[in-house]
Amino acid sequence: MSEEVTMDSMNPQQVEREAPRAQANRDELVERIARAIREDGMVEPLKGIRLHRSSSPTESLPGVSDPAFCVIAQGSKELHLGEERYRYDPYHYCLGTVELPVVSQIIEASKEQPYLSLRLELDPILVGSVMVEAGHFSPRSHADVRAINVSPLDANLLDAVVRLVRLLDSPTEARFLAPLITREIVYRLLMGEQSDRLRYIAVQGGHTHRIVRAIERLCEEFDQPLRIDDIARELGMSVSGFHHHFKAVTAISPLQFQKQLRLQEARRLMLGEHLDAASAGYRVGYDDASHFNREYKRLFGAPPMRDVERLRAAARQNGGLALD
Repeated sequence: MSEEVTMDSMNPQQVEREAPRAQANRDELVERIARAIREDGMVEPLKGIRLHRSSSPTESLPGVSDPAFCVIAQGSKELHLGEERYRYDPYHYCLGTVELPVVSQIIEASKEQPYLSLRLELDPILVGSVMVEAGHFSPRSHADVRAINVSPLDANLLDAVVRLVRLLDSPTEARFLAPLITREIVYRLLMGEQSDRLRYIAVQGGHTHRIVRAIERLCEEFDQPLRIDDIARELGMSVSGFHHHFKAVTAISPLQFQKQLRLQEARRLMLGEHLDAASAGYRVGYDDASHFNREYKRLFGAPPMRDVERLRAAARQNGGLALD
């Protein structure tokens, strides 16, 4: 089966033909998302599809990313994972394939041209089904694959996204057509430059599937003491090998991963359940309040309660927090 044709691989005549169609699709995507979400915040008009609008840039906000395909219609955004930084805009998409603690920041947004984006959840079962039907059973490479990346949004993939968004105006049609267009989007991702990222998750190739299991365990037991030796042994890996492959997929060490999960959950407890800093720290596994305060300030740039007050003020101003 032939590979997906991207704008980068087209000859000049093809690029000239595709450019007007792509620009028309980008304009339509802006118009339809803006109409579907008229105030700042997030909505889920169809199951698995989340729209986000912001009329101003945001501070860096930590959160946990889920497997998803993300497209920006207007504005731009940055994601930080460990030491890595990913920036995307209407000409690029972001693909994440496992749960990861990331820090996100909307860079470009204004009242006249608000940030507008679409996030499509990725079901591993659906990815595997499309992969089998397409006849692509194994990755092109046997190296570990980073679980998040940004790539150019080609004209055909953009066209499928626009057709999916059109269904927001037709709920009856969406019931039947949205699953078909979602399959098309997954197919085009599998044919594109991020195909190995999806394939490794679907077929559990290399060591990536073991790291996914480790991530799931860390997410479930983030408030428990971290026993690297036990996890590595259960996965059939050496401690050094586990560290190496975990960082290859997530860009951070297991200890850093757990620490970010703990601190993000503590932040959520203080914001959502109005816990004080000491109680929140204890709930997520910190026995030493001063240690918790130091690590919290190192990650978020301010002591716990001052940071929470700052976030509440930003939420009142912007109509809600957006971690996605």
